[in-house]
Amino acid sequence: MKTVCNICIGLTLIFAFAMLGGAQQSAKESSTPTKSSAGSPKSAATVSERPLILSGSIPMEGVKGRFDHFASGQGQVFVSALGNNTVEVISIFGGTVEHTITGVPGPQGVAFSPEANKLFVASVKGKLYIYDGASFNLITTIDFQGGADNLRYDAATKRVYVGCGDGEKTGAIATVDAMTNQRLGEEYKIGGEPESFQLEKSGPNIYVNIPDLKQIAVINRNTKAITRWPLTGLLMNFPMALDEADHRLFAGIREPPRLAVLDTASGHTVALLPSVADSDDLYFDAEHKRVYMPGGEGFIYVFQLNDPDHYQLLAKVPTALGGRTAGYFGRQGKGMHRFFLAIPARGGQSAEVRIYTIQD
Repeated sequence: MKTVCNICIGLTLIFAFAMLGGAQQSAKESSTPTKSSAGSPKSAATVSERPLILSGSIPMEGVKGRFDHFASGQGQVFVSALGNNTVEVISIFGGTVEHTITGVPGPQGVAFSPEANKLFVASVKGKLYIYDGASFNLITTIDFQGGADNLRYDAATKRVYVGCGDGEKTGAIATVDAMTNQRLGEEYKIGGEPESFQLEKSGPNIYVNIPDLKQIAVINRNTKAITRWPLTGLLMNFPMALDEADHRLFAGIREPPRLAVLDTASGHTVALLPSVADSDDLYFDAEHKRVYMPGGEGFIYVFQLNDPDHYQLLAKVPTALGGRTAGYFGRQGKGMHRFFLAIPARGGQSAEVRIYTIQD
C-alpha cells in the first residue's frame, strides 16, 4: 500500500482547531424528522451532529508505525500493524488485545474464514500467511510475485481473493481455496497494482481500484471479461465500498480529496463530493444508508444517502492525525453497532484502536 507522506502544516492546524472544539461535530441539518429506535421523535439535526459516538479505546502498547487493514470473525477484530510487523487480535466484547501474531513482514490485508476457521494475512513481501483460527499457529504460506495486499473472503465459494502484484505484468486478483490452502487457477491480470476491491454477493462482478492506471476495473467472474472505467481528473483512488442494492460504487480519491459515486450498471459518475484528505478506508452502512470515510487529516467524514443519485455530508467527526485505517462490519448484535479506528503512536501517545458507537 502506497503511503502519502509529508502531512502539511495546514492539516496540523485543522487538527488543532478540531481538538479545541472538543467532541463537537459539524454537519448539514435536514428538516425531515426521524424517529429513534424506541419510536420517540428525534430530529435529523440531532442524528447528524453525532452519528458516531466515541465509546471506548483499546490501548496498543508498544505498537509502532502505521496500520493497514481490518477484518473480523468469531467475536474478534483483526488489525494489521504494518509498521510493527504484527497482527493484533482484539476481543470485540472484551475490548482487549487477546493475542499478537508476529513474524509477518509488513502485514497488509487480513481476512477470516469461519467455514475453514482460518485467518489469512497478506504481506508486502509477497506471501499469504494462513493461520489456524483457534490457536493462531501458522499452517502454511503461499507466494505471490510483487507482494500481496487487500484480501476479500467469499463465503459462497469459500475462496479468498488476493490483490497481488506491483505493476503491469504482475498486478492481478488471484484466488486461494480456504479449505485446502491451495492457489487456484482463477486469476485476473488487470495491468496494474490493485488497491481496494469489492465482490458482489448477488452478482458476478469484482470492482478493483487501480490508482496507477487512474481507473476502476470491473471483472466478470462468469465471462472473465474485464471492463475499465477511467477516472478523469481524479488521482490515487485507494479505498472502495459497495452499495449493491442501489447499484452504487464508492471510490475514495486522494487528489483532490473526493468521494466518487458511480453507477455499477453504466460506470458513470453520479456524484462527486469533497471529502477527507488522506483516505485509506471506506465503508457503506446499508442499515442507515451512510458512507463512513476516515482520513489521515484527522476526521471521519460521514455521508448520508438521500437517494442513489444524491448524497450530503452529514458530519465531520474529529479524530487524530494519521487515523485513516478503520473497520466496520455491520451490526454485531443488540447494542453492538460499532466502527473501529486505528490511531498510530505519535509523540508521547501510544497507539490505540478507538471504538465508535453508531447512532440510529
